[in-house]
Amino acid sequence: MTEFDAIGFGALNMDKLFRVNRIAGAEEESFITGFEETCGGSAANTMVGLARLGCRVGFIGKLGDDREGRLLLEDFHRENVDTAGIRTVKQGRSGIVMGFVGEKGERALYIDAGANDEVTLNKADLAYASKTKFLHLTSFVGAESFESQKRLVEELHSSVNVGLDPGMLYARRGLAALNSIIERTFVLMPNVGELELLTGMTNYRAGAKTLLDRGVEIVAVKLGAKGCYVTDGKEDFLTEAFKVKVVDTTGAGDAFNAGFLYGLIHSKSLMDCAKLGNFVASRCVMKMGARTGLPGIIHLQKAGLC
Repeated sequence: MTEFDAIGFGALNMDKLFRVNRIAGAEEESFITGFEETCGGSAANTMVGLARLGCRVGFIGKLGDDREGRLLLEDFHRENVDTAGIRTVKQGRSGIVMGFVGEKGERALYIDAGANDEVTLNKADLAYASKTKFLHLTSFVGAESFESQKRLVEELHSSVNVGLDPGMLYARRGLAALNSIIERTFVLMPNVGELELLTGMTNYRAGAKTLLDRGVEIVAVKLGAKGCYVTDGKEDFLTEAFKVKVVDTTGAGDAFNAGFLYGLIHSKSLMDCAKLGNFVASRCVMKMGARTGLPGIIHLQKAGLC
């Protein structure tokens, strides 16, 4: 029996975000103008986004028994994200991301994976993941957690649709390493740089076709300020981004995923899914942090999107 609209499976991190006058390069200096600590993790951000839109969501992941782990769980509870699939370990620490955000919203991220690198698969995870319409995957740093994702996808019931945001970490692995996941993926949502890394194609239309040829049903390519390109092999189109003042791009792609998946969960057209993705992303970038600006269902209603 389906209990969830979506379950996320990816890293859980505390984001420590420093506003700086500019992103410094090697041997350069810049200065800090502000600091915020927020809960994060790509799949986790997407699940919070879906929860705020009224979807039933859960999560599979791993935390350390520490301050960061407790904060991450508490935030999920506040956001109505089910945590039955999350394990807390006594040994080890929770994941942390150090982020530096420039004045125009550009960013540089440094990941300390912690317990995220030690996610193993058991029968309970498979049973939990089988209770959802969509299983949404995002990247891990460590090989053990990556292999656990692959095994789960291989054993997952065919009724569960798989979503994948590869991020730079998985895009760098290339198609061969991700093949068993990609063949099972219903919707793949890379940004344009990740798509090029993954497929070796500089033209995003050609890159998207390569993924469709590998078995993916829908490809939604995030183009930043230019919006997104979406195709299922039968239709393809560009959808413009909403024009807003950008404060911080952290979590913008995760927010897009939430909007796009919301559309798929509610059987919207691909065009409507694209608009929803762009809208949720536009609300996200107007605030500092990955979750602060995520909209609720009332915002979709006011925008005429549901």
